[in-house]
Amino acid sequence: MDTTLEKIKTLRSQLNEHNYRYYVLNAPLISDMDFDLMMRELQELENQYPQYADPNSPTQRVGSDINKSFKQVVHKYPMLSLSNTYTVEEVSDFYTRVEESLNTAFQIVGELKYDGTSISLTYVDGKLVRAVTRGDGTQGDDVTDNVKTIRSLPLQLRGSGYPREFEIRGEVLMPWNVFERLNQEREAQEEPLFANPRNAASGTLKLQNSSVVASRQLDAYLYYLLGDDLPSDSHYENLQAARSWGFKISDAMRRLNSLNEINDFIRFWDVNRKTLPVATDGIVFKVDSLLQQKNLGYTAKSPRWAIAYKFQAERAETRLNYVSYQVGRTGAVTPVANLDPVLLSGTTVKRASLHNADIIESLDLHIGDMVYVEKGGEIIPKIVGVNTEARFMIGEKVRFISRCPEPECNTPLVRYEGEAAYYCPNETGCPPQIKGRIEHFISRRAMNIEGIGTETVDLFFRLGIVKNIADLYTLEVSQIARLERLGEKSARNIVDSVANSVTVPFERVLFALGIRFVGETTAKKLAYAFKNIDALKNATEEELVAVDEIGDKIAQSVIRYFKDEHNLEQLERLKQYGLQFEISPEQLSLHTDRLQGATIVISGTFIHHSREEYKSLIERHGGKNTSSISGKTCYLLAGSNMGPAKLEKARKLGIQIISEDEFLKMIES
Repeated sequence: MDTTLEKIKTLRSQLNEHNYRYYVLNAPLISDMDFDLMMRELQELENQYPQYADPNSPTQRVGSDINKSFKQVVHKYPMLSLSNTYTVEEVSDFYTRVEESLNTAFQIVGELKYDGTSISLTYVDGKLVRAVTRGDGTQGDDVTDNVKTIRSLPLQLRGSGYPREFEIRGEVLMPWNVFERLNQEREAQEEPLFANPRNAASGTLKLQNSSVVASRQLDAYLYYLLGDDLPSDSHYENLQAARSWGFKISDAMRRLNSLNEINDFIRFWDVNRKTLPVATDGIVFKVDSLLQQKNLGYTAKSPRWAIAYKFQAERAETRLNYVSYQVGRTGAVTPVANLDPVLLSGTTVKRASLHNADIIESLDLHIGDMVYVEKGGEIIPKIVGVNTEARFMIGEKVRFISRCPEPECNTPLVRYEGEAAYYCPNETGCPPQIKGRIEHFISRRAMNIEGIGTETVDLFFRLGIVKNIADLYTLEVSQIARLERLGEKSARNIVDSVANSVTVPFERVLFALGIRFVGETTAKKLAYAFKNIDALKNATEEELVAVDEIGDKIAQSVIRYFKDEHNLEQLERLKQYGLQFEISPEQLSLHTDRLQGATIVISGTFIHHSREEYKSLIERHGGKNTSSISGKTCYLLAGSNMGPAKLEKARKLGIQIISEDEFLKMIES
């Protein structure tokens, strides 16, 4: 071997080892100066002999100052969220559900829920090849260059025994000490402060300049391994193997064999989490066996084999100075308490939500009150009480406003029957509502139009360039390139992204329209029920409520939307610009009515498909999946190890019990 190449490889190997000992084991063997000297020597050799360059060299961790746009990458395995709970009783209910569903022995793994931003890492032949953010759970941003700057993540794995290709997921974090230093620097430069380490980590990971990312000193803990050739059926053992390959795995992870052990784990970390160097907001409990995980399956949004227990919020006392009001895209007016700054859960809180007029009235708030503030789920601050004993020389009683707080609007507020919130009814003339609907329309889960943030929406609106969502499709590069903070390249990216959005499927377009009460799931149900926008526009309330999970409130909201002349005019413009307003033949070909009107309960473990896959098949063929047996149940899809109580109830009610082979024949016929 060339002696120069041999020297380079030796330096890389030594630096990787020292890096691992410093950032993962926290047990360095050499001084920082010696490490820097070795790094400089390697850098000089790589500059002198560029033919020996390696994208996974330790020298690449400093990042590059070349700006790069992020490309979207589809996740091989969807990144779903976990179901949250705030009580030990709900954790107990989860344990019982798992016990009844599996009907066999199982173990639970308890691990800390770190409060950062999720990342998925792919390794091939022991090398990091891709890092992707969670995104919308189906696809995310490729942030590989930025992730390579995180020194606790191995670029080249240690040891042996790892699969040829696998995915490992974890949380990218900003340690408390780095977060505090960063905010001190930003305050000195009169820049906006980061609200918490999670926001700081998320924002840093999405910076276009990876050299800046490197300077932010992010950290990462890994918590789940995926692939076709994993070392073990045990989630716990897989992570222990990952630890030996150089990954930073939390020492807090434990196998738990009973509810008592789970409760002890909760009690311990509810106190000791406050001593950790990074932010945590709860504990995750997972079924250990991967096979048992597969058999338990998923709901539409989360796995049935895991649950997140969120720690009870911390409380602080501070003074209420005044109340301001914000208008959302639906017109809902939210009161906000402005407070003396107070430290809460590691962050400085200056504002807190008061939710609505009823909350204000129940608290009997007065300006100058000393109030108790908590963070709901340690994310959103809220006022939960008043220290009435501390009242002296207080100001006037806080009363909810009667008119829209937006000076350009000032419309009298209304309160709809059955609603807690007050609304500004001026949908077409209230600036915050208009801008809010534009922001919703361009969001990732809707039209996914990139390059336009809140500030850009405000700029376009103030200049009269974009007055509604349809105006986005009239943007031209020459028109916006000259504007503040844009330029030719940014303008081109925006216009191209707007043009690309015309391929977004109908169900997401329907969600993007921002019809009140029509979320992602509801939009999908309506899209497949009516197939196109014209059929939906002409649907009666009776036809709308006949759709699964569509009630009177949603039906009336949809009808109101299509009665508004402004909305109809906007839809016609969007049609002219080529947006998708019907389900495509390709999408329709995957759906049949073979199970139309059938309500099916799934129970037990299966061979051919997981529970989640069977649920998708039921929905695809027109059926409805429910979790509990009732007189409305048509079939019980029964696997092995199903609970005897459910089987007995099905027999008592005369419900037809079918095997998975019988079910598959039903949908294939």
